[in-house]
Amino acid sequence: MDDRGTGLPGGAARIALTDGAAALLRSLRAQHGPLMFHQSGGCCDGSAPMCYPAGEFRTGASDVLLEKLVVDGVPEPVGFWMSADQYARWRHTHLTVDVVPGRGSGFSLEAPEGVRFLIRSRLFTDEERAQLDG
Repeated sequence: MDDRGTGLPGGAARIALTDGAAALLRSLRAQHGPLMFHQSGGCCDGSAPMCYPAGEFRTGASDVLLEKLVVDGVPEPVGFWMSADQYARWRHTHLTVDVVPGRGSGFSLEAPEGVRFLIRSRLFTDEERAQLDG
C-alpha cells in the first residue's frame, strides 16, 4: 500500500490510497476528467466512497473536505469529501481507499468496471493525532 495523501509536514494524513485505487483513479481520470470522492454514510450509498466527476456531486455546509489526494499521473488533486455527521464519527480514524472486485453503487464511476471502491480504517496513533490536532 502506498500512503498518498496531502497530509501534514510531519507525515500524518487522514486518507491514503492503495496502489490499486490509484491505478483505477488514473483510468477514471482519463475517461471522465477531474474527479472527486464523497462519502456520506447514508442508507442508499452505504459507507462506500463514491467517485464522481469533479463538481458533479454538490457539496455544501454539511460536508467536510478531508484531503486533496495527490495521485501520480493525475494532473490535479482528487478532493475527498465526507458528510459532517459521518466525519464526527470517523474523525479519529485513518482511512485507506482500496478497490476490490464486485459491483458497487450504480452512481459511482467505477461501477461499470466490475470493481468498487471501499474504505479500510484504523484509529490514528497518538503521534498522528497530535500532528492532525496541532
